[in-house]
Amino acid sequence: MTSYNLPPKKDVSLWKRAKFILITLIVIAIYVWTFLGIDINWGRAVERVVQNFGIVIPKLFSPDWSVTGEVAMKILETIFIAFAGTLMASILAIPLGFLAAKNMTNRGIAQVMKWILSANRSFPELILAILFVVAVGPNAFAGVLAIAIHSTGMLGKLYSEVVESIDMQVVEAMEANGANKIQVLFYGVIPQVIPEFLSYAIYRFEIDIRASSVLGIVGAGGIGTMIIFASINRNWNEMGLILLAIIIVVTIIDNVSSRIRRKIV
Repeated sequence: MTSYNLPPKKDVSLWKRAKFILITLIVIAIYVWTFLGIDINWGRAVERVVQNFGIVIPKLFSPDWSVTGEVAMKILETIFIAFAGTLMASILAIPLGFLAAKNMTNRGIAQVMKWILSANRSFPELILAILFVVAVGPNAFAGVLAIAIHSTGMLGKLYSEVVESIDMQVVEAMEANGANKIQVLFYGVIPQVIPEFLSYAIYRFEIDIRASSVLGIVGAGGIGTMIIFASINRNWNEMGLILLAIIIVVTIIDNVSSRIRRKIV
């Protein structure tokens, strides 16, 4: 019978053990402090959940098919909002991504652009939608702008990381052979980054579909408008159809976009 000698276990220092225990205690203390700080009557909350469960859930699973046409139109509007916002963001993020890449500009400019992109994506789409609803009115254009601004910050960050990871030997070889900056950009840099740029843009479109489905809650168009009215009127049958439509559309788009991304990259 063959015997195997296992490698000796590494000795864990006393300091590492103490650090692990300290971090664990801090995390537990944060959780305890969080739950104690929430003023919730847990007994009443559980009681209401149990009561509403028997009323709401059966209606959600009995969709109101009479509003299928209206739901379909709002779902299409949601898709258009996400597509237009993602398209704008994927275009605007290209120059920003190059400016934020350390190997394309100097470190000062790159750092400033990274800060700008971080500040850009720190605002949730819903907050941006509220601001744009005030600025341009309650319509789908406000949703497009909210999606575009937030996605620009995220795609700009991802694009800059892609640019920073390119093979600079190709660029140096072209410069050594007398190529100017424009030629290096179009023949040495862009061919390396385009596949990942497209992949990230498509992946961002998947995320924006989910985000745009709730922007109508604040008047920025899409299926969210029907969600808020259905919840106010407690029309759970209509809400069931809306949720079913969102699940179907998001699943289809996820599957299609994942196949496209696998072929691109």
